Amino acid sequence: MSGDQRLENANPHVFSKTSERLVTQGEEDDDVVDEFDAREIFDLIRSINDPEHPLSLEELNVLRESHVEVNNETNCIKIMFTPTIPHCSMATLIGLSIRVKLLRALPPRFKVDISIEPGTHASELAVNKQLGDKERVAAALENDHLLNVVNQCLVGKQP
Repeated sequence: MSGDQRLENANPHVFSKTSERLVTQGEEDDDVVDEFDAREIFDLIRSINDPEHPLSLEELNVLRESHVEVNNETNCIKIMFTPTIPHCSMATLIGLSIRVKLLRALPPRFKVDISIEPGTHASELAVNKQLGDKERVAAALENDHLLNVVNQCLVGKQP
């Protein structure tokens, strides 16, 4: 971030991370049908970096496992996220980063619905409309600069 830009939330509250999920022998067996569950989806997205802070979306409590729903019968995944402040200008970018991560990681049979937790953002309806519009998402991902920013959010932290 350049010197003339100010952080919207300069002092965010940092939360503890959820412990790593233990992988069972059955989950490693390719002969066993293993459906997706909320924890598995959460594990895919929890480490996405916040666009403003050197913290993950999980550490900022933007993403929580309790806000992930998976229905394997209808191939639907619903994710709600909570911006750190009600007027967060990065909300659309955060939602786009979540969508891109899941597009790259999940089989194409899944329909992914990403939205802001109700009542947590001043422009909740507008952001949700943008995130739910396939054409807007596709157009955003054709923008090289925006795609670069999304990719930076998806790159894991280096130790």
